[in-house]
Amino acid sequence: MRRFVNAIARGGFAMAGRRSPWGGGSGDDGTGDESPAGAQDDNGSGDGEGRPASSDGPRNPWVPSGDGQPPRRSASIEDIFKNRDSRRSGGGGGGGGMPRLPQRPDGKSWFPLIVAGIAAIWLAVSSIHMVGPKEQATVTTFGKYSRTIGPGMQFSLPWPIQNVEVTDVTSINRYSIPEGEAEKLMLTSDQNLVDLSYLVRWNIKDLKLYRFRLADPEESVRQVAEAAMRASIAEVPLDEALSGAGRGQVELSVKERMQRILDNYRSGVLIQGVEIKKADPPEKTIAAFQQVTAAQQDAERDRSNARAWAQQLLARAQGDAAAFDKVYAEYRLAPRVTKRRMYYETMERVLNKNNKVIMEGDGVAPFLPLPEMRKRTEPPADTQVTAKGGK
Repeated sequence: MRRFVNAIARGGFAMAGRRSPWGGGSGDDGTGDESPAGAQDDNGSGDGEGRPASSDGPRNPWVPSGDGQPPRRSASIEDIFKNRDSRRSGGGGGGGGMPRLPQRPDGKSWFPLIVAGIAAIWLAVSSIHMVGPKEQATVTTFGKYSRTIGPGMQFSLPWPIQNVEVTDVTSINRYSIPEGEAEKLMLTSDQNLVDLSYLVRWNIKDLKLYRFRLADPEESVRQVAEAAMRASIAEVPLDEALSGAGRGQVELSVKERMQRILDNYRSGVLIQGVEIKKADPPEKTIAAFQQVTAAQQDAERDRSNARAWAQQLLARAQGDAAAFDKVYAEYRLAPRVTKRRMYYETMERVLNKNNKVIMEGDGVAPFLPLPEMRKRTEPPADTQVTAKGGK
């Protein structure tokens, strides 16, 4: 059975134009019992290439063979890998070396031109800088500050000799403190708590100081803003902190404090403004504050009504005084006439609605009952009502 399989294998390789990996040559008759590849005789002798000492024995099936071909390798694993490494390093045969670049028409290599192109691109990218109209850039030489460059096309030494970092110095930065819906409680001068939310606007006025003076300038701005706001709120009572007029004063005070502190730090930051977005009592005391606010509104309404009544009374008194001044001016011109007129007017006002008895001189009845006579001439009250009803 084994001979039959070997014969079929030799026949298939022969038809493919190759030698059988199990037999000797293409002309092997296929007879005889063959030993495996790399087998040795009893004396341990062999040809060192995976074939026994006899030329008719089997060969190594993993190495090429044939006339005019390189000698076959040993079946040893160590020898196989040694031959492969030598091919990769260029010392072996043709198929295992590094790929080579194609040559130019004049026979020279493209490698120098490729290296020169890469170097030119690197020099252009790292030496030419476009700075926008709202930007400035700092140039550092081996990590040390060198200069500040403005907008436009600027040049520098290539990296890593010089490094250029561009920064927007004109746009306004906005920080909202606190972030989100967090609560920020601060103490007022009358020992009350107020929940504040405010916005800080700033930009860069000196890029060199901003980049190299502070470790984290943005965080420094946040901390200075909070410290300045707490100091300013501590100087005003709760009513001024909650009212619109008091907010303006607090915002101006916070801006001045922040700018003074940041200038002492030499931070290179310019504060554009501070805006208080919310000033409310603490969440747990909102109900009590609403009651107090309602009571204050009622008190203010009562004060307004009192002031209006006082103004009306004052206006009436001023009118009476003006009328008296006019009478006094006439009195000074004609005192007797003015006295008599004032007497008549006063008596008319006093006796207008009183019962009167008029008595004259001698020969006249001493009593004239004018009120009784008037009552007699007037119709009874029920008659008047009946007359009205009849109509």
